[in-house]
Amino acid sequence: MAKPKKSDIDLIRTWTLSAPITLGSFVRAKGLLQEIQARLPATSRKAISLEGPDLVLAMPVDEKPAFNAAVSVISKTLDEAPSLPVIPREIEDILGMKTSERHRWLADGRLPSAGTRTVRLAGRARRITFHIFDPQVVEDILNRGAVDEWRIEDVEAKAEKRAKAAYQAKLTRQSKKRKPSKKSEGTEDPAAALRGWEDFDLDGLLR
Repeated sequence: MAKPKKSDIDLIRTWTLSAPITLGSFVRAKGLLQEIQARLPATSRKAISLEGPDLVLAMPVDEKPAFNAAVSVISKTLDEAPSLPVIPREIEDILGMKTSERHRWLADGRLPSAGTRTVRLAGRARRITFHIFDPQVVEDILNRGAVDEWRIEDVEAKAEKRAKAAYQAKLTRQSKKRKPSKKSEGTEDPAAALRGWEDFDLDGLLR
């Protein structure tokens, strides 16, 4: 269904997205819009839009049954919104983290996963699997400023790793200095390696 012109619209409903729903993220707000559109009939998907912090449903007056059905779907989705899992692009926006940081903190356990989800890319046969996150856990990480703490921990761990590497390199250099060279090894008395040389020498055969 083509989006109606404003002059043709008589039915309008607006929902303001609260902080517990979006966690302060416009990316999550857009994700919620996409979730609602996925639940609506194809003919009603373009009737819902995101305008700032508001979801706006607008349809012609002669589509009241479809409008009422859409209102029901949207209201139900918004009731579920605070518990909807947070996906990668959303958590990066909410916590202000880089993709590399998300992978690192997920791998070392600081960023707990709530499971995985597999989806098919639009227009493609290929599927992708990614981690999802509990919105309450994400909100807790946000409120206690854990990301800043993790970054400090990473800097300290990196500095410690460099110091250990430098110390190990120093030990290696010192070990090489203490090891006798091949040249010095060659100055030893070759007679010491010959069997029976002592007896031969005592007989004075070389004097």
